[in-house]
Amino acid sequence: MAASRPSQIPSEDLDSFTKHLASSNRILALLGAGLSASSGLPTFRGAGGMWRGQDATTLATPEAFTQDPALVWRFYSYRRHMALSAQPNKAHLALAKLARRNKEFITLSQNVDGLSPRAGHPASQLHLLHGSLFDVRCTSFYCNYSEKDNFTDPIVPALAIPTEGLQPEPSTTDKTGADATTALYGAMRKELDISDDRVDIPRVRVEELPRCPKCKTGLLRPGVVWFGEALPRGTMQSLHEFLNEPNKVDLILVIGTSAKVYPAAGYVNVARMKGARVAVVNMDRADTPGGDGGLLKDDWFFEGDAGVIVPEILRSVIGDV
Repeated sequence: MAASRPSQIPSEDLDSFTKHLASSNRILALLGAGLSASSGLPTFRGAGGMWRGQDATTLATPEAFTQDPALVWRFYSYRRHMALSAQPNKAHLALAKLARRNKEFITLSQNVDGLSPRAGHPASQLHLLHGSLFDVRCTSFYCNYSEKDNFTDPIVPALAIPTEGLQPEPSTTDKTGADATTALYGAMRKELDISDDRVDIPRVRVEELPRCPKCKTGLLRPGVVWFGEALPRGTMQSLHEFLNEPNKVDLILVIGTSAKVYPAAGYVNVARMKGARVAVVNMDRADTPGGDGGLLKDDWFFEGDAGVIVPEILRSVIGDV
């Protein structure tokens, strides 16, 4: 018999949550950047929210793209590359497994990194509030071209991540060439950290940016929702229908997000009014819906890494991942 694994969750909290989960059918999950941080992705929020010396949120606007499409594409191409270099963590896998077992479990993700789909989360139960880094669409007013799941990296050659010049360190002891070969391959693989504004990068001309294959003239843009743009109508409609069904909501999971920004913040309150208990998974205890006073005595706060906590609290239903 395998030895039981030590838990970082207080046993009383885990037991009460497990009991409620076993009787829960209609479940809603809200996912935020803290979930993907467990896969090593930068959140570009808070203290870490800088890219090449400027607030990353200033690049997430239609105005920024109009003013400097090359800079905006540099930022999003970097994020695409980082996301493709990362792997879904055990929380992504656990949530996907729960979705496959329970057709009444739906997920609203604020993440654009594609890790939940890559974890095998059923598309019909996964709603992307802010779109995806891997969707693109034409910016021409007269063109309706769009494409989903474009995983080409880089999307055009000019947006490739630059690498350091070949500078292998010579060996003072090895005479076989093995150390030299290892050093050479190591130097070839080292990419520059272009998020650091002290790192020089080649200038990208507008003519080198992704161009629409349909109209041949319009620039393609990332298929994410920028500040000031409308949220996806289909996503909003699906959540509205789920929350307005006559049956109660049993549980809402808030993972890696404070859920303080609307409309995500409103879903916690609506789910609670529909009978749901709230379970929060976050690294920061102050990062709860509504702040420190946002949870009721029958709710749960699981403090720690989502990649560790989520598989543990779901294990009784889904097994190991």
